[in-house]
Amino acid sequence: MSPSADLWKNKRGGIHTTIIGDRKGRKIASLVSTHSAVKKLIPGIIQSKGHSGGSFRAKVLRPDSRGNLRLLFTQGTSFQEIILVTTAADLEEGERISEELNVLIEKELGD
Repeated sequence: MSPSADLWKNKRGGIHTTIIGDRKGRKIASLVSTHSAVKKLIPGIIQSKGHSGGSFRAKVLRPDSRGNLRLLFTQGTSFQEIILVTTAADLEEGERISEELNVLIEKELGD
C-alpha cells in the first residue's frame, strides 16, 4: 500500500466511505489528504439526479469562516461533497489552501 493511501485511510472520517469517480475519485482524495494543511476528510452522501456515468470532475469550494473547505466531486448527474477539516484559522488562510489544492487537482486531472 502506498504512503498516500495510508495517509488517506488515517485522515478519513465520518460514516460514509464510498467515493464517487472510482479510481480517479480515490486518487484525488488521496492526493488532497497529502496536503499538510488537511487534517481530516469526511465524505458526504452521494446524491444523484439520474443515471451515473459521464466525466469526472473535482473542485475545492470556497472556505467557511473557520477556513474549512468542501471538495466537490461530480460524475455525470451524481455529486458528492467531502468536508476538508484544515489547520486554517480563518477565511483568508482557507482561501489560500483552497487555491493550492485546486492547482494540485487540475494538474492531476489534466484540465
